[in-house]
Amino acid sequence: MKKIALFGILLAFFGIVNDTEAKDTMNALNTKEQKIAIIAKYTAQGDMANLKNALNVGLDAGLTVNEIKEVLTQLYAYCGFPRSLNALGNFMAVMEEREAKGIKDNAGELPGPMPEGKSIDFGTANQTRLCGAPVTGKLFGFAPAIDEYLKAHLFGDIFGRDNLDWKTREIATIAVLAAMPGTESQLNSHIRIAKHNGVTDAQIAGILALVNNNEFGVPQISPFLVGPENTGYAKYFSGKSYIARLTKDERLKVPVANVTFEPGCRNNWHKHTGGQMLIVVGGIGFYQERGQTARRLVPGDVVEIPPDVEHWHGAAPDSWFSHLAIECNPETNRNTWLEAVSDADYLAAAK
Repeated sequence: MKKIALFGILLAFFGIVNDTEAKDTMNALNTKEQKIAIIAKYTAQGDMANLKNALNVGLDAGLTVNEIKEVLTQLYAYCGFPRSLNALGNFMAVMEEREAKGIKDNAGELPGPMPEGKSIDFGTANQTRLCGAPVTGKLFGFAPAIDEYLKAHLFGDIFGRDNLDWKTREIATIAVLAAMPGTESQLNSHIRIAKHNGVTDAQIAGILALVNNNEFGVPQISPFLVGPENTGYAKYFSGKSYIARLTKDERLKVPVANVTFEPGCRNNWHKHTGGQMLIVVGGIGFYQERGQTARRLVPGDVVEIPPDVEHWHGAAPDSWFSHLAIECNPETNRNTWLEAVSDADYLAAAK
């Protein structure tokens, strides 16, 4: 399997590599880095049961109390105050339980004094150093307040705290962004920033593999899932899919099925002699016709696929995806499966 630059990184995230490869990939991170990535992942997902386990394992592995507090506090900037506050409350409960058991965890270092001057000034300097160049863009001219908040608060007040180094902060950031749907652009940006700050391709692959792995056995399932695993057509899908036939009365002659794709899963190129309609009901996905630019799909989108047009559809790299598939002209409609969508085509669509 080719593992070139970002392709190899995302393949690990998609689950295309086998279990042995995934473990080897994760081992590119040291133990503390692995635990921080897992904590960030469950914080982003709001998964308090798995987060509790991750916090205990992290402390047992040598993470200090203040390192974990710093990670959970920083993550509010990427997954919001509700997720961050819930995670901190969870951590507080974990600490109380451990103290009641007589466990004495290492408090760790508090941050030193902040740099002199205004947050926006040293924050702007921090942002430039992190990214390797000054950050500008039309968006910041359109909404200058967000540019000020990023520079003064995120890169100043947060990244100016020195009890967590920037490499570690970027490991946590990649994990939290990879664990949430709809953050592809920011994830790709932070992968570039992380590499500029010493995170290797192998370590990035390790973060993404950890995000795609369930360490503690608490079920992780799509909120859109309504059917059993699609084993009958598994050979035409890269990854797992699930299908539920919704039309029970054949007299209606409108076959409808709910199809759910796990993150990164897509079907092969294929075509229908009678055409097809897709109605998106959950998550984020993509649809592409042969020779055309891929279309990003979100709930409420409708795709009309003409007869005999070669196409594919599937989930985004970091999101479950469900659509209703409506078979048009069912009495004469026939489906022809073609070759698998290449990694290059999929990654180009998912940018």
